[in-house]
Amino acid sequence: MNATLLSAAEDVVWLRAGEALAMAARREAGTLALRLGMTNVRVAQVELAATEVATNLMRHADDGALILRVSRAADGAALELLSLDSGPGIPDVETALRDGHSQGGTLGIGLGAVARLSDEFDVHSLADRGTLVLARFWAPGSGDDRGAARTTARHVGGLTRPISGESVCGDAWAARAEPSETGGTGRVMAMMCDGLGHGPLAARASERARQVFQETSRTTLTDIVREIHEALRGTRGAALCVVSADFRTHRVEACGVGNISAFAVDGHRRGALLSLPGIVGSHLPHLRTFDAPLPPGSTVVLHSDGLKDRWMPAEFPGLFSRQPVMIAGQILGQAGVRRDDAGIVVITTPGS
Repeated sequence: MNATLLSAAEDVVWLRAGEALAMAARREAGTLALRLGMTNVRVAQVELAATEVATNLMRHADDGALILRVSRAADGAALELLSLDSGPGIPDVETALRDGHSQGGTLGIGLGAVARLSDEFDVHSLADRGTLVLARFWAPGSGDDRGAARTTARHVGGLTRPISGESVCGDAWAARAEPSETGGTGRVMAMMCDGLGHGPLAARASERARQVFQETSRTTLTDIVREIHEALRGTRGAALCVVSADFRTHRVEACGVGNISAFAVDGHRRGALLSLPGIVGSHLPHLRTFDAPLPPGSTVVLHSDGLKDRWMPAEFPGLFSRQPVMIAGQILGQAGVRRDDAGIVVITTPGS
């Protein structure tokens, strides 16, 4: 496959809201920043941002979590902080982002300073439902604004969350891109895999599927699924979906086996891409692909059955114009099922 690795998440840490959240967030964020080779000054800035975001979450949310993760691409990596809560929302985001503004006696630097400290920052808030905050810190040597790492982060993003009580998630995702003849990205391919059950054995199957997807030379979706199927023999098996979003033809194709939901979202419309019954690694059906229109500015969403599939785009005003990881985080926060592993990957097309 003439493609480069777009994105894959590693070192995902979920910290549930609790009395020690701010301390844990500072420690974990600093550890990940050091792992990415950031300077001591930059590490201190990351720690400060993580502490403020965690403190805000504790003071204003009914429940929530802080997600710390390293997101890697072909030419760089970033540390991302995502605060996800089920609180009352932020009634005036613009005021909350003013430098020095602090709600309810936090550190006093406010979200405005977190925005200033980070390389990329965004907030999406739903009244009486919750708020998602993203702060992204690029590692030294990562691509500039024209580099693949930074530009493709705006087209592909995903999240995984382990079931309560587990330290590893049985879901995994990855994405690849093919260049167009005229430059830029011509096609994005993404994979979502849900290893059967949960825990280390499920994670082993999903990680193997991700490895095969990243290394395969196959070019058609059915061939990729068959190759992953052979690689997963002897494991628990998995549900799997591979999609191809072609930015040139404005079509999306999907080949899925098992309980992975796939949708093409255009405005308030959501079209499902069907999946076939079976188990990758055990019982593979006769494979078929399903396709749908993908106009400029539309979105592809894949997720495991750790999310309820009854969500609708109209429930998330203003969300589908945001970065993919914002879309993934807010849908996961609103539709995720705590008693199961959860995974979601989002592709946004140019023009969104």
